[in-house]
Amino acid sequence: RSIIALPKPTDREKGDWYFQRYVHHLPGAGETVIFNRSWYNRGGVEVVMGFSTPAEQKRFLEQAPRFERLLTEDGIDLVKIWLDIDRDEQSERLTDRRTDPLKALKTSPLDAVAQEKWDAYTAARDEMLTRTHSEAAPWICVRADHKKAARLNIIRWLLHAAGEKKLVKGVARPDPEVIFPFEVSALTDGRLAR
Repeated sequence: RSIIALPKPTDREKGDWYFQRYVHHLPGAGETVIFNRSWYNRGGVEVVMGFSTPAEQKRFLEQAPRFERLLTEDGIDLVKIWLDIDRDEQSERLTDRRTDPLKALKTSPLDAVAQEKWDAYTAARDEMLTRTHSEAAPWICVRADHKKAARLNIIRWLLHAAGEKKLVKGVARPDPEVIFPFEVSALTDGRLAR
């Protein structure tokens, strides 16, 4: 098992095919890799902060579903989980990062503009989820204002999705009020933060 959180691309990597950086870290047979934010930085932070051009963003939204379909067709189980919090919860968490010494390592220069750009991030999220959700690689959305409930339901969802009866014996089903497959109506019916 590996957890990958790639740093800012080098000058050389900026000239590569966008997904090339990630291919090197894909799992082999029997392995698990967790990408922290993964290639979806381009679908959110990069577009909102101007780190990618409109043409790069357009290409990403067109290529991501095709790239993911290739992975799943070759036998890779791809799980995409979107953790969603509301504006007030984000504000509280960002304040905690600035004031709680135990959370100081979580701070990022991008935190300073997160609340200011809430609407832009929401619009980017909406487009990204809509354009990259597919049958081959669906998004699973998690209402994550309450961290413990979010974590428990992600674990439950993963265990039930694995399909092995011995793993799920005695494990409650995930709460659909907390975790659910993405559908466009979630953008307007209150399931995802506005």
